[in-house]
Amino acid sequence: MKRILLAEDEVVLSEPISDLLTALFPVEVLVAQDGAEAIKMAQEYLPDLILMDLNLPRIDGWEATRSLRQYAAFENTPILAISAHAMAEERQRALQAGCNAFYSKPIDIDEFIEFIRPYLT
Repeated sequence: MKRILLAEDEVVLSEPISDLLTALFPVEVLVAQDGAEAIKMAQEYLPDLILMDLNLPRIDGWEATRSLRQYAAFENTPILAISAHAMAEERQRALQAGCNAFYSKPIDIDEFIEFIRPYLT
């Protein structure tokens, strides 16, 4: 069973995303509500995939991603940015921080499933 770390501060988003993922894939979903917690949980649980909101409290998703990429354990861990920041500059900034891909909110369920599927198979 794969382990996903979902870094999302909005419970109204984290709960449905978590429920969707566990209903469709054989995964365990851990939720971090800020960037500092995401870094700590990633180091503790070594997830197979990280879904990183970019606009997080305490430490934003860009900085949390850069921080995680400094550790050998996360060199090859897919980190997918999920954000309402849909402008090209924000997408580029996420990729430069170390994210593998970018998904723009709001989440379309079918589109999101196809976006995440390659990282879970």
